[in-house]
Amino acid sequence: MSDKTLNFSAVLYAALVVAAMWFGFLLQNLGWFSGCSGAIIPLSPYGLKGIFLSPFLHGGLEHIFGNSVPIFVLIFLLFQFYPFIAKKVFIVGWVLTGFLVWLLPPIDIFTGEYNQVCIIGASGVVYVLAFFLFFSGVFRWNMKFLTVSMVVALYYGSLIWGVLPEELFSHLEEPSRISWQSHLSGAVVGIIMAFVFRKNGERKLKFIWEFPNYYSEKDDKLWQEYKENHPDDFLELPQKKKDTVWNHLDKIRRNE
Repeated sequence: MSDKTLNFSAVLYAALVVAAMWFGFLLQNLGWFSGCSGAIIPLSPYGLKGIFLSPFLHGGLEHIFGNSVPIFVLIFLLFQFYPFIAKKVFIVGWVLTGFLVWLLPPIDIFTGEYNQVCIIGASGVVYVLAFFLFFSGVFRWNMKFLTVSMVVALYYGSLIWGVLPEELFSHLEEPSRISWQSHLSGAVVGIIMAFVFRKNGERKLKFIWEFPNYYSEKDDKLWQEYKENHPDDFLELPQKKKDTVWNHLDKIRRNE
């Protein structure tokens, strides 16, 4: 696939994931997932299934709308520019982020109290994709991928603040319902995968002039064209006779 062509499968995958999110949200509102059913419940065996189900569940229209657009854009960028590892990054990132969230103890960092929480939403996946796309371009140091990194940083750079508890920036009357643990887990997993997969697939092209002390006459097109257009310049020249001291005896006698 050329870099200048649109990968329609990238659009398809992005649309399918968003459609699945809305379908899950519909089932949730029809009563299929009530309470903490389908959510990640940290350190609870009952909450393990939330690793796979929670990204399809949301707390309301504002919540799912807020995740739908970045999910679509980031999945599209992933499959458009990293088709060789896109599925692996998406699936592994999804599962590892959910599992890391499940492992983190739900302790209030301000009071030290242990809170029983139910975590739903696709924001962890958003962070995986955003941080992978940004750092993958940095680690590869490829102009095309760096451009993707800059686009992600431009539109989603503010996500960096989401890895910290909301209480650090504002005085809330009640505990925040935003799971900074999901954001932090997704960011960490995204960075790690960007580093691990930095040598997979397309890499930075290195042109012949970037290699030091390299020259091949066959690769010098201008020189080859000159030789073809000026053959007389390369006719064999008569050999000069070997110069010996006997040819200069007269000069030597005259002390010249």
